[in-house]
Amino acid sequence: MTANSTPATKPVLTPIDDALRDILSGMSAVAETEAVFLSKALHRILAAKVTATIDVPGDDNSAMDGYAIDSNALTTGQTRFPVSQRIPAGSVGAALAACTAARIFTGAPIPEGANAVVMQENCEVSEDSHGKEIIILQPVTSGENVRRAGADVKAGTVLFESGHRLRAPDIGMLAGTGIESVEVRKSLRIALLTTGDELVKPGQPLQKGQIYNSNFFTISALLQGLGHKVIDCGIVADTLSATEQMLMQAAASADCIISSGGVSAGEEDHVRIALENVGKLAMWKLAIKPGKPFAFGSVAGKPFFGLPGNPVSTFVNFVLIVRPCLERLSGGRGQTTPAWRLAADFTAPESGSRQEYLRVCCYQGVSGESVLQLAGSQSSGVLSSVSYSDGLAVVPPFTAVNKGDRLRFIPLSEIVGQV
Repeated sequence: MTANSTPATKPVLTPIDDALRDILSGMSAVAETEAVFLSKALHRILAAKVTATIDVPGDDNSAMDGYAIDSNALTTGQTRFPVSQRIPAGSVGAALAACTAARIFTGAPIPEGANAVVMQENCEVSEDSHGKEIIILQPVTSGENVRRAGADVKAGTVLFESGHRLRAPDIGMLAGTGIESVEVRKSLRIALLTTGDELVKPGQPLQKGQIYNSNFFTISALLQGLGHKVIDCGIVADTLSATEQMLMQAAASADCIISSGGVSAGEEDHVRIALENVGKLAMWKLAIKPGKPFAFGSVAGKPFFGLPGNPVSTFVNFVLIVRPCLERLSGGRGQTTPAWRLAADFTAPESGSRQEYLRVCCYQGVSGESVLQLAGSQSSGVLSSVSYSDGLAVVPPFTAVNKGDRLRFIPLSEIVGQV
């Protein structure tokens, strides 16, 4: 990447890292908690640490189907072992008779006197009137194919700290230790309103000059993916009084308010002024592209995020700013967005004074390394390029992109709330 020598000037727009730091510094968790069964705990944030009360597995057990033996018998030259018992999973065998083998199945406890399991593929099995016998075809060492008690989880281990958002494998781990329910933060109630007289709900006929309200559904889906409850405040008319009234109503019923549209400086953009009139404006405009029009503040003590009206700008502001803030508000750790560094397989002109977020696809280049390519139009009004992309490539201010430059790549899988 190449950067010019543009002289430093006092920034008019807030850099995104500064914005996120400042907002998070004043963000505290909603206090309410509740106990939920594991079947309802996916995506929820733990309100207290969870500690294992048992070992997993609880006993030494077989890692596969085979035959449990005392491997010390092999040191005497014994390779033939009569099968003295059969131990399926869920059963406990008797102590192993000397110089015999136990037919054992995956997950079954290792019988007393055995210290290894021979894979059934490494045995020959014969049977006569005296019973079954195995011939061991390969050397066996003590502990082979044995899962030790507590090898997965030991009693007393802290499984997850408070603030951890539960994923599917986490739910399985908790269930495996016998935990039935967990104490979690209550889901946030998010009031979601969209502004614009041109907006129409999907399913209704469009008149000339109207567009369908995609932003509501984009943001609502993102919120639901994070486990929040959405309060639909509808489409707010492009008037100052209607905007003020809806902000006050939203603050009375929600933990947080998110709006889309009306946050710029046009004559029909009333959100910023309404926020100043009925609440507090703490931040306005970000040094990013897309997504410069942005407002943060509060109404009746409830956090307010004002997102732009262009659909890509709305998406970018949500995933980069709103998502980590909601994580902190809901008791999570408020972590910043993870990113990798991958090579660009495209060129782009100098980015100007704002940090750019380009929609890109990730694919395997000729060298076998993952590379990035632009995912269609980069216009802030072209939402389809988000759907067809794999993530966002970050271009710092006053930077041109050349092929081979390594850019920060933020995969969509890390920022859309799916876990």
